[in-house]
This record gives sequence, structure tokens and C-alpha cells, in this order.
Amino acid sequence: MTIHDDSSIREKIRSALLPSGPKSIAEPEKELRFTRAGQAPLFYIIAALTVAAGIGLLILSTQKWGMDAPPLQNWWWLGIPDLLIGFWFFRLGMRCSQHAYLILTPLGIEIFPFFNAQKNLQVIYWTQIAEAEVKDGKLVLHFSEQKNSGVVASLHPIPPQQRELLKRAVDGRMEQRQPINS
Repeated sequence: MTIHDDSSIREKIRSALLPSGPKSIAEPEKELRFTRAGQAPLFYIIAALTVAAGIGLLILSTQKWGMDAPPLQNWWWLGIPDLLIGFWFFRLGMRCSQHAYLILTPLGIEIFPFFNAQKNLQVIYWTQIAEAEVKDGKLVLHFSEQKNSGVVASLHPIPPQQRELLKRAVDGRMEQRQPINS
């Protein structure tokens, strides 16, 4: 077995266990990406708790500690689903940390849903937007001056520190669209 074989096996295992990161972008300086990093800590905490519970079950079902029998003897198998669930939540947290929720591009705003992002991606072009507001933890895009149609996207998945950056970026883009009356 050569070094090349070891690295390819390592890469195959890594790609099977860990989610792939975002794809490389041709011109990253032309877009702003906002991930679901605000949701990721919840999934990391759930992962840590379920893994800890799984390890605790494994320890209580296999270790004697000077007693006659382990407290949960023959219940060791209950730890395995906990470990798998914990791993799944860890992967979900990694995905939230790495992949975009909102992308501001020169063409418009791309909104990625939590599930089936490739299939259910929503692109809203700047020309469609009559007015945009970032307030009360929501991004509100109005398609008409009467504000009777549009899109509302929650900003809770985005970390609070980044919401102000999003507000400044959307306000700046909307100001560019407005003709200056002098």
C-alpha cells in the first residue's frame, strides 16, 4: 500500500463522515454570504448531550465498579443509537456553520431553505424589489409600492452581530437603486 492509497482512503472516509464545505465561487468579492451560524450552537449542544448520554449508558452497562453486576447490564446497545444521533446533530451543526442561508449578489438575494436547498432555492432579483426592510429579526422584501406582496425571511438563523451588516448591505443596495432628486 502506498502513501497515495492511504490519503485517498482517508479522503473517502472524511467525505463519508463530514459534510462537504461550500463550493468555491468564481468571484467571491461580489457577494455577501450569511450562514445559519446562529442555529449551529443548538445542534452542537444537542450533539454533545446525546453523545454524553450514549457514553454514560455504555459505561453503566459494561463497568462493574466492584459491584456484583453493572447497573444496566445487557443494556449497552442503547448507547449506540445515542452516539449515532449525536453524530447526526454534529453534522447538522457543521452544515449550518458552513452553508449559506442568504446570499446578496449583484443580481439579487438568494434565500436557501433548511432542507432541499438546491431544489427549493429562491432568487429574488433587485429589479423585483420595490422596498426592502430589515427589522424585528426579519428581512421583508416588498414587490410593490403598496406593500401588498413580497417575501418575509426570518433572520434568527443569522448571528445577531451579522444582522446589522445585512441591514447596512440591503439599505446600501436599495439606495443605489433610488434616483437622486436634487
